[in-house]
Amino acid sequence: MPVLSPPFAGYGLGLRKEHYQAFLEMEVPVDFVEVISENFMVDGGRPRHVLREVRSRYPVVLHGVSMSVGSSDGLDRDYLRRLKALVDETEPLHVSDHLSWSRIGGFNSHDLLPLPYTDEALDIVCANISMAQDVLGRAMLFENPSSYVAFDGAAMTEWEFLEAMCERTGCGLLLDVNNIYVSATNHGFDAHAFVDGIPAAHVRQIHLAGHSQGKELLIDTHDSEVCDAVWQLYARVRARVGAVATMIERDDKIPPLAELLDELAIARALAGDAP
Repeated sequence: MPVLSPPFAGYGLGLRKEHYQAFLEMEVPVDFVEVISENFMVDGGRPRHVLREVRSRYPVVLHGVSMSVGSSDGLDRDYLRRLKALVDETEPLHVSDHLSWSRIGGFNSHDLLPLPYTDEALDIVCANISMAQDVLGRAMLFENPSSYVAFDGAAMTEWEFLEAMCERTGCGLLLDVNNIYVSATNHGFDAHAFVDGIPAAHVRQIHLAGHSQGKELLIDTHDSEVCDAVWQLYARVRARVGAVATMIERDDKIPPLAELLDELAIARALAGDAP
């Protein structure tokens, strides 16, 4: 079983193309950057060049969206091969993906679909995580999803599923605080109970993001600033898990870099790490 790397207590941002030049030409006051793995899993081209240049200045986290560890037909070996090549070149702080599925029978939904929290699903997830970690030669992190449907017949809560997954595979957690809030609001469970129930020793990274109000549910859109309720939950998370890598995630309506750095300063202050 792989061994998790020690916690890295830094603050970072997701690297988006709108800010490439700033990261290439300035000293941006962050401790690391996170990139979407699939955007860089090709040889050559400007994205790979940018990643190499940024990696020479900052530690990097690789965050995937397509591993599909919940797929009952197993993992895509070609995907793992290309990810392994990127990992070997980048030597990232962490390699992460989502507790979800997106692929079945050769069809990819390009969406992070939810899992039932059953023993059967747990067996599938753990087998796939173990395979991925064997190929990569390292422990991975997996992110708790935001969800909009719940399945009948659940054998455990989401946080119990996460704990069992970590214990069986040795993987770590990327704890998305916004996703906890979105799912708790949508399904009516207590977000604080989720935070209290997570296996804190396995958490290595935190995501903070914004969401939108849909017709009936909250939607994890990553297109706005972190709201007050998520900041309050983040403070509780940090008290529970201690100092781990924390970042602001924005994927749409990308603001000027200075605005994201202001949000990152709030995260530092709430954790007691303000300069």
